[in-house]
Amino acid sequence: MQAEPEAQFQEFVRARWSHLVRTAYLLPGDAHHAEDLTQTALAKAYRSWRRVARSDSPEAYVRRMLVTCNSDRFRKRRVREALTASPPERAGRDDAVSRADERSALMGALAGLPPRQRAVVVMRYWEDLSEAEVAEVLGCSTGTVKSQAAKGLAKLRTYPGLAQVMDAPAGSRASGGQGGTR
Repeated sequence: MQAEPEAQFQEFVRARWSHLVRTAYLLPGDAHHAEDLTQTALAKAYRSWRRVARSDSPEAYVRRMLVTCNSDRFRKRRVREALTASPPERAGRDDAVSRADERSALMGALAGLPPRQRAVVVMRYWEDLSEAEVAEVLGCSTGTVKSQAAKGLAKLRTYPGLAQVMDAPAGSRASGGQGGTR
């Protein structure tokens, strides 16, 4: 009987690891911090796996842990990191470079948002969670989610690096298969 919760936890980690890391990546904007956040959240989940497994959605429970761990990171260290909007040197404008530029611009724009707004924008628009689900994950009201999402999106619209990428002609930027030529 002792091994059953551990086997459930291991199965959960195998099934959801890459998804949790992708979500975590959008919170700090750094791959290494994303893996650290995911490992920290999963370590906490492991210590209380029986309670996590009994919840309605273990994944939502761990996702909330990711957001909390990211917030704790800022509270403890009080360190602000600034991502650059573009790499120092630019190569030819092929699709891979365009996609990297778009990713870089988006990460820079997300880094400029306060942690709460960033969490709302990531959960709402990247994870495609409903306002109610985001509110549940963040432990706030749906009204807070709506206002934080509106403020976050308004701030993203004014980010100059992101505006440059989005204003580029459709054929000159990687658009995920929408409007570009291949």
